[in-house]
Amino acid sequence: MSTYLITGSNRGIGLELCNQIHNRGDEVIATCRRASPELINLGVRIEENIDISSEEAITNLGKKLSGTNIDCLIHNAGIYEFNSLEDFNNQSIMRQFEVNALSPIFMTQSLKHLFKRSSKIAFITSRMGSIGDNSSGSSYGYRMSKVALSMAAKSLSIDLLKEEIYVAILHPGLVSTRMTGFTPNGITTEESVNGILKRIDSLNKNNSGTFWHTNGQVLPW
Repeated sequence: MSTYLITGSNRGIGLELCNQIHNRGDEVIATCRRASPELINLGVRIEENIDISSEEAITNLGKKLSGTNIDCLIHNAGIYEFNSLEDFNNQSIMRQFEVNALSPIFMTQSLKHLFKRSSKIAFITSRMGSIGDNSSGSSYGYRMSKVALSMAAKSLSIDLLKEEIYVAILHPGLVSTRMTGFTPNGITTEESVNGILKRIDSLNKNNSGTFWHTNGQVLPW
Protein backbone atom coordinates (compact mmCIF):
# COMPACT_ATOMS: atom_id res chain seq x y z
CA MET A 1 0.00 0.00 0.00
CA SER A 2 1.33 3.41 -1.01
CA THR A 3 0.66 6.78 0.61
CA TYR A 4 -0.49 9.68 -1.56
CA LEU A 5 -0.67 13.30 -0.42
CA ILE A 6 -2.99 15.39 -2.58
CA THR A 7 -3.49 19.16 -2.44
CA GLY A 8 -6.74 20.90 -3.37
CA SER A 9 -8.73 17.79 -2.48
CA ASN A 10 -12.15 19.17 -1.64
CA ARG A 11 -13.62 19.22 -5.16
CA GLY A 12 -13.03 18.61 -8.86
CA ILE A 13 -9.91 16.76 -9.95
CA GLY A 14 -8.50 16.64 -6.42
CA LEU A 15 -11.62 15.01 -5.02
CA GLU A 16 -11.66 12.43 -7.80
CA LEU A 17 -7.96 11.70 -7.25
CA CYS A 18 -8.75 10.94 -3.60
CA ASN A 19 -11.67 8.78 -4.64
CA GLN A 20 -9.85 6.64 -7.18
CA ILE A 21 -6.67 6.26 -5.13
CA HIS A 22 -8.68 5.31 -2.03
CA ASN A 23 -10.78 2.81 -4.00
CA ARG A 24 -7.72 0.98 -5.26
CA GLY A 25 -6.56 0.41 -1.70
CA ASP A 26 -3.88 3.06 -1.23
CA GLU A 27 -3.70 5.51 1.66
CA VAL A 28 -4.79 9.09 1.00
CA ILE A 29 -3.82 12.25 2.87
CA ALA A 30 -6.17 14.90 1.50
CA THR A 31 -5.21 18.51 2.13
CA CYS A 32 -7.49 21.48 1.60
CA ARG A 33 -8.48 24.77 3.14
CA ARG A 34 -11.91 23.43 4.09
CA ALA A 35 -13.25 19.93 3.56
CA SER A 36 -16.37 19.46 1.47
CA PRO A 37 -19.09 16.96 2.44
CA GLU A 38 -18.08 14.88 -0.59
CA LEU A 39 -14.49 14.64 0.65
CA ILE A 40 -15.56 13.80 4.19
CA ASN A 41 -17.78 11.00 2.88
CA LEU A 42 -14.81 9.30 1.21
CA GLY A 43 -13.42 8.29 4.59
CA VAL A 44 -9.83 9.31 3.86
CA ARG A 45 -7.44 11.20 6.14
CA ILE A 46 -8.11 14.93 5.81
CA GLU A 47 -5.80 17.76 6.78
CA GLU A 48 -7.79 21.01 6.74
CA ASN A 49 -6.66 24.65 6.93
CA ILE A 50 -3.89 23.97 4.43
CA ASP A 51 -3.47 27.07 2.29
CA ILE A 52 -0.57 26.15 0.03
CA SER A 53 0.47 29.81 -0.19
CA SER A 54 0.95 29.94 3.60
CA GLU A 55 4.49 29.01 4.59
CA GLU A 56 3.34 28.55 8.19
CA ALA A 57 0.62 26.09 7.18
CA ILE A 58 2.99 24.03 5.04
CA THR A 59 5.72 24.01 7.69
CA ASN A 60 3.20 22.86 10.30
CA LEU A 61 1.94 20.15 7.95
CA GLY A 62 5.48 18.85 7.57
CA LYS A 63 5.82 18.63 11.35
CA LYS A 64 2.43 16.93 11.70
CA LEU A 65 3.37 14.31 9.11
CA SER A 66 6.76 13.61 10.69
CA GLY A 67 7.51 9.90 10.45
CA THR A 68 5.18 9.41 7.48
CA ASN A 69 6.67 8.19 4.23
CA ILE A 70 5.07 9.84 1.20
CA ASP A 71 5.16 7.65 -1.89
CA CYS A 72 3.53 10.27 -4.11
CA LEU A 73 2.81 13.98 -3.69
CA ILE A 74 0.27 15.34 -6.17
CA HIS A 75 0.24 19.12 -6.49
CA ASN A 76 -3.31 19.70 -7.67
CA ALA A 77 -4.28 22.96 -5.95
CA GLY A 78 -4.27 26.04 -8.15
CA ILE A 79 -6.26 29.09 -9.23
CA TYR A 80 -7.33 30.60 -12.54
CA GLU A 81 -8.03 34.29 -13.03
CA PHE A 82 -8.57 35.74 -16.48
CA ASN A 83 -6.20 38.52 -17.55
CA SER A 84 -6.44 40.11 -20.99
CA LEU A 85 -4.12 42.77 -22.36
CA GLU A 86 -6.85 45.32 -21.64
CA ASP A 87 -7.29 44.03 -18.08
CA PHE A 88 -3.68 43.45 -17.08
CA ASN A 89 -4.09 43.28 -13.31
CA ASN A 90 -0.69 43.02 -11.61
CA GLN A 91 -2.10 41.82 -8.29
CA SER A 92 -4.06 39.06 -9.99
CA ILE A 93 -1.02 37.93 -11.94
CA MET A 94 1.23 37.90 -8.89
CA ARG A 95 -1.41 35.97 -6.93
CA GLN A 96 -1.48 33.30 -9.62
CA PHE A 97 2.33 33.11 -9.60
CA GLU A 98 2.34 32.66 -5.84
CA VAL A 99 -0.31 29.93 -5.76
CA ASN A 100 0.38 28.11 -9.03
CA ALA A 101 4.18 28.29 -9.30
CA LEU A 102 5.95 29.25 -6.08
CA SER A 103 3.83 27.44 -3.50
CA PRO A 104 4.14 23.91 -4.96
CA ILE A 105 7.93 24.21 -5.06
CA PHE A 106 8.11 25.50 -1.49
CA MET A 107 5.83 22.69 -0.36
CA THR A 108 8.00 20.11 -2.10
CA GLN A 109 11.10 21.49 -0.40
CA SER A 110 9.37 21.57 2.99
CA LEU A 111 8.13 17.98 2.75
CA LYS A 112 11.22 16.50 1.10
CA HIS A 113 12.26 14.80 4.35
CA LEU A 114 9.15 12.61 4.03
CA PHE A 115 10.12 11.24 0.61
CA LYS A 116 12.08 8.05 0.06
CA ARG A 117 13.80 6.46 -2.90
CA SER A 118 11.25 5.76 -5.65
CA SER A 119 8.88 8.45 -4.34
CA LYS A 120 7.06 10.43 -7.01
CA ILE A 121 5.92 14.03 -7.35
CA ALA A 122 3.22 15.03 -9.82
CA PHE A 123 2.55 18.63 -10.78
CA ILE A 124 -0.84 19.34 -12.33
CA THR A 125 0.02 22.09 -14.76
CA SER A 126 -1.83 23.02 -17.95
CA ARG A 127 -1.54 22.90 -21.70
CA MET A 128 -2.16 26.65 -21.43
CA GLY A 129 1.39 26.78 -20.08
CA SER A 130 2.79 25.42 -23.33
CA ILE A 131 4.51 28.15 -25.36
CA GLY A 132 4.59 25.98 -28.46
CA ASP A 133 0.88 25.19 -28.21
CA ASN A 134 -0.35 28.74 -27.54
CA SER A 135 -2.66 29.66 -30.41
CA SER A 136 -5.27 31.74 -28.58
CA GLY A 137 -3.29 34.21 -26.46
CA SER A 138 -4.58 36.13 -23.43
CA SER A 139 -4.91 34.59 -19.91
CA TYR A 140 -1.55 36.16 -19.08
CA GLY A 141 -1.31 35.39 -15.40
CA TYR A 142 -2.44 31.80 -15.65
CA ARG A 143 -0.29 31.01 -18.68
CA MET A 144 2.83 32.61 -17.21
CA SER A 145 2.38 30.94 -13.83
CA LYS A 146 1.99 27.51 -15.42
CA VAL A 147 5.08 28.02 -17.60
CA ALA A 148 6.97 28.89 -14.43
CA LEU A 149 5.62 25.81 -12.65
CA SER A 150 6.65 23.52 -15.50
CA MET A 151 10.16 25.00 -15.60
CA ALA A 152 10.57 24.59 -11.83
CA ALA A 153 9.26 21.03 -11.98
CA LYS A 154 11.70 20.22 -14.79
CA SER A 155 14.61 21.52 -12.70
CA LEU A 156 13.33 19.53 -9.76
CA SER A 157 13.26 16.36 -11.85
CA ILE A 158 16.98 16.83 -12.55
CA ASP A 159 17.91 17.78 -8.98
CA LEU A 160 16.08 14.80 -7.45
CA LEU A 161 17.09 12.17 -9.98
CA LYS A 162 20.20 11.25 -8.01
CA GLU A 163 17.92 10.47 -5.06
CA GLU A 164 15.69 8.34 -7.29
CA ILE A 165 12.71 10.65 -6.77
CA TYR A 166 10.77 11.11 -10.00
CA VAL A 167 8.70 14.02 -11.30
CA ALA A 168 5.71 14.15 -13.66
CA ILE A 169 4.42 17.36 -15.25
CA LEU A 170 0.80 16.73 -16.19
CA HIS A 171 -1.92 18.47 -18.17
CA PRO A 172 -5.23 17.00 -16.94
CA GLY A 173 -7.09 17.72 -20.17
CA LEU A 174 -9.96 20.16 -20.55
CA VAL A 175 -12.03 18.95 -17.62
CA SER A 176 -15.60 19.89 -16.82
CA THR A 177 -15.16 21.39 -13.33
CA ARG A 178 -16.04 24.59 -11.56
CA MET A 179 -12.71 26.11 -12.64
CA THR A 180 -13.70 25.69 -16.30
CA GLY A 181 -17.32 26.73 -15.74
CA PHE A 182 -18.38 23.09 -16.19
CA THR A 183 -17.71 23.39 -19.91
CA PRO A 184 -19.75 20.91 -21.96
CA ASN A 185 -16.68 20.42 -24.16
CA GLY A 186 -14.64 18.98 -21.31
CA ILE A 187 -13.95 15.43 -20.22
CA THR A 188 -15.15 14.11 -16.88
CA THR A 189 -13.01 14.18 -13.75
CA GLU A 190 -13.15 10.38 -13.79
CA GLU A 191 -11.58 10.21 -17.24
CA SER A 192 -8.97 12.83 -16.42
CA VAL A 193 -7.90 11.18 -13.17
CA ASN A 194 -7.77 7.75 -14.77
CA GLY A 195 -5.21 9.13 -17.23
CA ILE A 196 -3.31 11.06 -14.56
CA LEU A 197 -2.85 7.92 -12.46
CA LYS A 198 -1.67 5.94 -15.48
CA ARG A 199 1.01 8.56 -16.11
CA ILE A 200 2.07 8.53 -12.46
CA ASP A 201 2.13 4.73 -12.27
CA SER A 202 4.41 4.59 -15.34
CA LEU A 203 6.78 7.28 -14.03
CA ASN A 204 10.41 6.18 -13.70
CA LYS A 205 14.00 7.41 -14.00
CA ASN A 206 13.86 7.34 -17.79
CA ASN A 207 10.81 9.58 -18.24
CA SER A 208 11.05 11.80 -15.16
CA GLY A 209 10.54 15.45 -16.09
CA THR A 210 8.24 14.72 -19.05
CA PHE A 211 5.36 17.10 -19.85
CA TRP A 212 2.39 14.83 -20.54
CA HIS A 213 -1.23 15.17 -21.53
CA THR A 214 -3.41 12.90 -19.40
CA ASN A 215 -3.97 10.77 -22.53
CA GLY A 216 -0.26 9.97 -22.75
CA GLN A 217 0.68 12.50 -25.44
CA VAL A 218 3.99 14.29 -24.80
CA LEU A 219 3.31 18.02 -25.03
CA PRO A 220 5.58 20.76 -26.39
CA TRP A 221 7.13 23.21 -23.96
